[in-house]
Formats: sequence, structure tokens, C-alpha cells
Amino acid sequence: MSLDGLDAESVFNAPCFGYTYDDLISLPGHHTQGAGEIDLAANFSRNVVINSPIVAAPMNSVCEGKMALAIALAGGIGVIHCNCSAEYQAEQVLHVKRYANGFIMDPHTLSQSHTVEDFDRIKQKYGTNTVLITEGGVMGSKLAGIVTSRDVELVVDRKTKLGEIMVPKDKMKFAVEPISLSEAMEKLRQKKVAKLPILNEGDELVAMVSRADMKKGRTNPLAAQDANKQVLVAAAVVPRKTERERVNMLIEAGADVIVLNASQGDSEAQLEFLKWMKHMHSTVDVICGNVVTPRQAKPLLDAGADGLRVGMGSSSLYSSKEACVVGRPQASAVYHVAKFARQYGVPVIADGGVQHSSHISMALTVGASTVMCGSLLAGTTEAPGECFWHDGQKLKLYTGLGGLQMEGNSQSPGGAACAVVERGPAGQLVESLLESVKRDVRRLGANNVTMLHGDLHSAGLRFQVRAAACHGNLLASPIA
Repeated sequence: MSLDGLDAESVFNAPCFGYTYDDLISLPGHHTQGAGEIDLAANFSRNVVINSPIVAAPMNSVCEGKMALAIALAGGIGVIHCNCSAEYQAEQVLHVKRYANGFIMDPHTLSQSHTVEDFDRIKQKYGTNTVLITEGGVMGSKLAGIVTSRDVELVVDRKTKLGEIMVPKDKMKFAVEPISLSEAMEKLRQKKVAKLPILNEGDELVAMVSRADMKKGRTNPLAAQDANKQVLVAAAVVPRKTERERVNMLIEAGADVIVLNASQGDSEAQLEFLKWMKHMHSTVDVICGNVVTPRQAKPLLDAGADGLRVGMGSSSLYSSKEACVVGRPQASAVYHVAKFARQYGVPVIADGGVQHSSHISMALTVGASTVMCGSLLAGTTEAPGECFWHDGQKLKLYTGLGGLQMEGNSQSPGGAACAVVERGPAGQLVESLLESVKRDVRRLGANNVTMLHGDLHSAGLRFQVRAAACHGNLLASPIA
């Protein structure tokens, strides 16, 4: 029996043709599992794995700390934009990393000579209700006791020493290292306490675990986390020498991945910046881009890039003249770059052209490991900016690339802009998107993203090109 459709090699190597997501349709395969059993976990970069393929784009109207946290709790990852000061960007990274912890390596500490006023200042600044009391008031000194909000709320004289009201160590529950995170959490559950300090053999404080973090893990089972059970977050950086200090601040704040932000990734500046990153911060993954051809990707991969952003001329907010002149139809770009990067064991991120769940599914089908979303997330509650009403619709401003025409024929440096409809919480939107993507992957006969890509390169996946008439009014539009 002859096979229907064409394999990816035949489709994408046709001379003079390039395809967008809407140009192609995948033929169904034989499925053996339900949609709920489909695993969408994939590599965001060489060493960072996330539980869903959704990535929040580094745009000032899309991803700051709140968005990055919401996407990470849904299994994806957010890339915090760099259109701000380095200090502000580092604060947003900290906002995400402090949401949940495994071992808390820097709990708030004071000494017995500090006062209730000092406790109040920490509570007001950080929102914490618990402070550990040590002999020196710092980590690494002997534990003396603990003070919580219950101990201080009825104290009239706020200059009272904490040593007078603390719960002493001999009445506390604690654990002694060596101890694993799972053992510490189990001991926390057994002892029925909110905080469990971890001490060394010299009774010195080395860490702490919290019941609140254990509850967060149960509430968000898909959350993308690092080895210490902190949620994952990435940060964008423009590849310039002047931005090197920003990189240092972001990594110190806890950024798991650095994403180089440039519309044209094949440049000497990006190569030099990548080599510096690999020399100075060899343990941190670096994602480069944007690229649309293997020729662009090769120098970056040879220099050690841990991931590639693929897309040029496909963003929904590119100016029409740039989209027509420079770029490549997105499905063709993703396929060719992903196939080449596969030789290096490096995943690619489909960046641009995603307007609904079917585009996400097609991006994964043609080789992408993850998909970067901008306009799709811009209208959610967690996106930066205020909502406004227009003609009875609740909208949010969305800014992108290209040139935004201003009065007096001038252009803003921030890029083109439009208003998008407010869509509610990002977590609910991502959950809906993932259900649709799982359904599509199941219909293709795959159980996970790795299997899907294996079928793609073994000619198991078959495609057909849509007729031009099915695009309707889009036929006369430029590729965007």
C-alpha cells in the first residue's frame, strides 16, 4: 500500500518554496494512548528541561516576573525582557526564584540582641513571618531560637530584645545534616511544623525547609523546577560588551538560562558575547538567535550555543516592508535549523508566527522543542501594563518589533504596537493551549515530543500542502 502525503524531506526541500504553519497540514497516525497521557516535556536548552513547550517572549509588554512565574508554574518558562535597568531585571528574576524553594540557603536571621523593630522591618520588606535567631545573627553561626509573628504581635514595646521572646532551640524541632531534600520534607511533615531548620554537627544553621514550599509543590505538579525545587526562569540580554555586568547580576539573582536578544543572530558581536559567556559562566546555558538557516546557526553551534531561537520576518508585529525583504517562512525555518541543530544535540525554539494552539502543534511537528509566544500571552492578567476599554472591549497594549509610526513622521524605538483583547489569567490560557496540543500530538500517533521528532526524521510523519483557497483573505497578505 502506498503512503499518503509527503515526508518532511520532500516537502521542505522543494526548490523555491517556503512554508508557514498555515500552509501545511499533518496526516494522522495510529495512536495508542489517551490525550491525558501525552508528555509534552522538552528541552528548553541543552541542559534545562521544562514540562510544557510554552515560552513567554522577552518583550516589555509580555514577560516580567509575574508572567515568568505563571508560565513556570504551568510547566513552561518565561524569559524576562531587558528593556529596563539591570537592577530591575534582576529583581524580577529574584521574584520568580523566591516563590518556592527546596533547601532555603539564605533564610532571614537576626541575633538575640536585635529588637522587635528589626523583625518588623524584615516582615515589611520581604513579607516573611518567621526569623531564625542565631548567635551572630547570620547563617553559619549557632542556632539560638526562632521568632514568628505570633511571638511579636502582642508585644507593646517594639524595642524589646528578640532574645526575651524567642522560642529557644531546646523547644524547637530541627534536623541535622547529612539529609536529602525528600528526607527533610518528610521530617517536616512528621513533626507538623511550618519551618524546619537544618543544622550541622556543630549546631550551626546551614539551611531551612518550609511547609509552604511543600504545599506549593502539590498545588502545581507541572511546575518547571531546578534541582533545588525552585521554579525555572530565563532572562534576556542584548549581546554587547556594555551588558556584561547585567549578565553577572542576573546569574547572581538566580537566572537559569541567558537568552541573547537580537533579531539577527549571525553576527560577530553575538559570537564574541557567547564565547565570553562560555568562558566566564560555563555552567549557565546560553540561547542564541535569531536564525532561520543552518548557515546562520553553524557558527553559533560551533561556539557552544545551548539553544537557538528560530524566526525572522514572522512576528505578528513586524513592519510589512521588513517582513517582505528579510526572513523566511516559519515552518521551513524551524525544520531546516532544527534538523541541523539535531546533529549537535541542541534544541530550537520556534519564535514568531504563533497565534493559536494549532501553530504550537505544527511548530513541534516540524522540529521545534519549545515555542515562544508573544501576542498570545500579551493580553493575560500577568502581562505588564494596564487594561483599558475601547468600544466595549477590555484591551491591553502589545508592543513588538518593527517601526511604530508616530506624529511628525517619526518612529518610536520600541517597535510597532497594537491592542489585544484581555484574556484572563495566563495559567488558565496555557492549560487550555496544552490540552489542544496534546490532542494534536495524540492524533499524530506520538506519545511525547521526542517520539514526534523521531517520526519526523524517519519519514513516519506525512504532510500535505494546503490549497491556496483555504487561506481566504490571507492570500493577498504579505508573510508575517
